[in-house]
Amino acid sequence: MPDTLKPEVHSFFDENTNAACYIVKDPSSSACAVIDSILDFDLASGRTSTAHADMLIDVITSNQWTLEWVIETHVHADHLSAAPYLAKKLGGKIAIGANIESVQKVFGKIFNAGTEFQMDGSQFDRLFEDGDKFEIGNLDVSVMHTPGHTPACVTYVFSDAAFIGDTLFMPDFGTARADFPGGSAKDLYDSIQKILSLSSDTRLFLCHDYKAPGRDEFCWETTVAKQKELNIHVGGGKSESEFVEFRTTRDAQLSMPKLIIPSIQVNMRAGKLPPAEDDGEHYLKVPINRL
Repeated sequence: MPDTLKPEVHSFFDENTNAACYIVKDPSSSACAVIDSILDFDLASGRTSTAHADMLIDVITSNQWTLEWVIETHVHADHLSAAPYLAKKLGGKIAIGANIESVQKVFGKIFNAGTEFQMDGSQFDRLFEDGDKFEIGNLDVSVMHTPGHTPACVTYVFSDAAFIGDTLFMPDFGTARADFPGGSAKDLYDSIQKILSLSSDTRLFLCHDYKAPGRDEFCWETTVAKQKELNIHVGGGKSESEFVEFRTTRDAQLSMPKLIIPSIQVNMRAGKLPPAEDDGEHYLKVPINRL
């Protein structure tokens, strides 16, 4: 197939979590992947539901597409992953960056996950290293390790499209925080520079949008050129020292995401709930004074 084969990107935005997920389809076959899926979760009641995931399933099945991959850009702290539900319903391998082990080791201890919790990424079908390549049908995908927000963040690069997780937001909103355990403002700056070294017309698909003041619509797609010129945190050639000072000061003022406690416990297990206890029920822990 020609190198110019470009993915079809179908976007789905969830206003409850300000999160975007994607179906990425090979235009030359029925093959597709889901990136950064969402499991609905009501914090007050502790109830999960699959409305968002079922919407993806309806799109895939109605078009007779074949789900080959269910992939994560990172361990999300703001929504639960629906990866195992999608894989059970439609098939597909669940994958994430290989540095998931670092995240599991940190948060396994924070949540006192116990000896049954394997901290080696074995909950996932594939762990991607920096520079790895794989295929969705005839689409070639390359993987860039882009840590900073978390140590396990990766970016998936297609011919003219990159799915960049929580690194950059829309130019008028800036960049992601870097103060979670294992995060680093310096690493985030370096990762952003890797992304901005892609071709200027590369489409960048974001994991979140929070609608900057003065903007009426949610947006989750931009380009390398726009980010280089207009991003309020790193655009215009801002230096590493300027960014690190700004990001560190800004992060110290931020509260924890609303769903970080359930999200991390589930997502570090590839979207599975913690093991059922002796009454057959699943429980999520709240660590006191740890986050």
